[in-house]
Amino acid sequence: MFYVDPNLQHPVRVETPDPLFARALQQAIGGVEGEIRVAMQYFFQACGARGNDARYRQLLMNTAAEELGHIEMLATAVALNLEGAPLSLQEEAAADPVGGAVLGGINLKNLLSTGLAAMPVDSDGVPFDMSHIYASGNLAADMMANATAESSGRVLAVRLYNMTTDPGMRDMLSFLIARDAMHQNQWLAVIEELGGMPNVFPIPNSFPQDQEKTEFSYAFLGFQRDGSEPVQGRWSEGESLDGKGTFEPRHMEPLGEEPALDPARPESGAQTEQM
Repeated sequence: MFYVDPNLQHPVRVETPDPLFARALQQAIGGVEGEIRVAMQYFFQACGARGNDARYRQLLMNTAAEELGHIEMLATAVALNLEGAPLSLQEEAAADPVGGAVLGGINLKNLLSTGLAAMPVDSDGVPFDMSHIYASGNLAADMMANATAESSGRVLAVRLYNMTTDPGMRDMLSFLIARDAMHQNQWLAVIEELGGMPNVFPIPNSFPQDQEKTEFSYAFLGFQRDGSEPVQGRWSEGESLDGKGTFEPRHMEPLGEEPALDPARPESGAQTEQM
């Protein structure tokens, strides 16, 4: 069950409307780094959350609700930035014939399909199709995916902040940047609460490691054709981060054979020489 409040989660104001910035803001709504993505990701993770601790479902659902409010804020910002945008090519062309050809950078969908309002699309007008929603049913895997989502989302928000000089837009974005910082930390805090890396990794921790080929579990494999040593770093030496092995560099040699498939079947549409 959800409740709605007519007031925005945080103030949204635009001092100087900018149709091009409205288009940029669409990325934060319907882009792969955007708010629709995280809202739906947390929602479906919550709907499928299993286990004896209901707090994690509540954590996910509360954050999903917060992200819906962020979509509302950004949609409002898009509409406010589109106010005063030209409603016809002739109107803009009278001032700038070149800019008029593309309405000063405005996404035509925001004019033709919504009458100068936001849409569930990215900055190029491509609809968000939910293909970047990750809800694996594994709590630890989902928390890592969430931390990544909030990281890329915060990168986008920072880029948008640096893209504008409008005080109102910067104020809104500074709030969203701060919330992304919290969300990165809260998802990683769940990993810590689950026992941290030594207990959580490798994911899923329910699979017995003695059933995997353990000689490859902590080997950093190099594929240099000349047989030289792989690039060295923390990932190639010392104890593994889960504490269950020791990193080692190794040049990878082929262990299998060249694939040899059966001839193509008759009536399969292959060439005669393939049969």
